[in-house]
Amino acid sequence: MAHSPIEPQFFESFDGARIAWRETGEGRVVVLLHGFFSDAQTNWIRYGHAAAIAARGFRVIMPDLRAHGSSAKPHDAASYPPDVLARDGFALIEHLGLSDYDLGGYSLGARTVARMMAQGATPRRFILSGMGLEGLIHTAGRGGHFRNILTNLGSFRQGSPEWLAEAFLKTSKGDPIALLNILDTFVDTPIETIRAIARPALILSGEEDDDNGSAEALAQTLPDALYRTVPGGHMSAVVKPELGLAIAEFLAA
Repeated sequence: MAHSPIEPQFFESFDGARIAWRETGEGRVVVLLHGFFSDAQTNWIRYGHAAAIAARGFRVIMPDLRAHGSSAKPHDAASYPPDVLARDGFALIEHLGLSDYDLGGYSLGARTVARMMAQGATPRRFILSGMGLEGLIHTAGRGGHFRNILTNLGSFRQGSPEWLAEAFLKTSKGDPIALLNILDTFVDTPIETIRAIARPALILSGEEDDDNGSAEALAQTLPDALYRTVPGGHMSAVVKPELGLAIAEFLAA
């Protein structure tokens, strides 16, 4: 856990919003998107995942999603059209001039990857971690869970899932207003669209993680997917080295 912060770089997305990204390593590019309430430092760098992937010969690029980390956190609803995170992802790929790359994400990052794939992204391989089939085809359920947290801060029983999520929000210094706006950007991906995403995929989930539905069902729905599990639940899997090692192994295969 002693991995030093990596200083961010910035670019302007399609609408002028300032988006941060961090990178480490050299070699083939893999773009990794973090989860809700998190950022690149917390999701990928702090617990050694980026370093493990970079050690296998990869240039790991990790943006802070809009409304997270060092990226812009506007409060106006106009800055959060449907699929805005996918549009930011495409803008980053264009900004960096990437044509041959891999693409992965955790939780919200995985949902964003799926939306990019649904709209024609062409990575050689992609990774959906911390995500199940239900979390892609019915986004309102998980969105409602976080809407309840963000609109009722300070009211949850200690130790409850909501209380733990709020504690993480405080640790990550999240902006509740900006994050509420993100919930309005979610777009369902039809199961027929998922079935048509034919590129090689890794579906990676904590053994105790069913927050976004069944990851195994998601792997079975995709035409060319490898299903793997690592120890932990939705939040705890991120802190375990097995997560980054599983991604590194898939990419290096």
